[in-house]
Amino acid sequence: MQRALILGPGGVVGTAWLAGLAVGLRGAGVDLTEADVIIGTSAGAIVGAMLATGQDPDRLATRTRSGNGAADPRRLAEVLATLNDPALEQGEKLHRVGRIALTADVPSEQTHLDRTATLITARDWPEQRLLITAVDTESGEPAVWDRHGDASLLQAVAASYAVPGLYPPITINGRRYMDGAFRAGSDADLVADADTVVVLEPLGHLYPSGAPLSIAPDRAALDAFGPNLHDMSAWETAFEAGLRQAAPAADRIGGPWQG
Repeated sequence: MQRALILGPGGVVGTAWLAGLAVGLRGAGVDLTEADVIIGTSAGAIVGAMLATGQDPDRLATRTRSGNGAADPRRLAEVLATLNDPALEQGEKLHRVGRIALTADVPSEQTHLDRTATLITARDWPEQRLLITAVDTESGEPAVWDRHGDASLLQAVAASYAVPGLYPPITINGRRYMDGAFRAGSDADLVADADTVVVLEPLGHLYPSGAPLSIAPDRAALDAFGPNLHDMSAWETAFEAGLRQAAPAADRIGGPWQG
């Protein structure tokens, strides 16, 4: 293995920012599809699946939907409160968040899968090595899928960004899985043998991975995101922010990426 690309979580705005960044980097001569392995988590699972299956993220420049009426604000607030509770151990936090995910009033699994299908369009796992992460709602244990696992590509991606209170957990082989963002760390442990690891992290301003070759949103991108990571009305501005940030990002990672 030579080059690894890690695409992190970040909600709706993070998805758009990653897509714009990927398009801009390609224009600057840094082709992320040349990675030997791509790891996608949540927002990163969507963009990672697109890149690995030959989809052009430029088609995500615009989205017609404004807002997300399916969100359950009470449940989303409960998730955040649980994750930030210093009195709880990590295992108990995930156990409680899993219960929230299973009981939230959200659209059906099929609706979520259908939405995912419009985003990534591909149905089959690529030959390129692609790893998608999620978390078991009952045990809190992380899951990592690839083309040799039990999950279809659509199931894996849908589960990886199944935010509790926003989208339903996805059933895979009799178990239900939620957002891979709850897996600890930046996923760099999955590619410990790679020579070059590039991490694009929409939430790097909050939870920096510390990776030498990491790109997080700059101040202008954060302004474009706004206060709500799941605000569909910020999609286009977040995409444009990623596109604009590609030039300085290419200056930073282009040399190591191209060897």
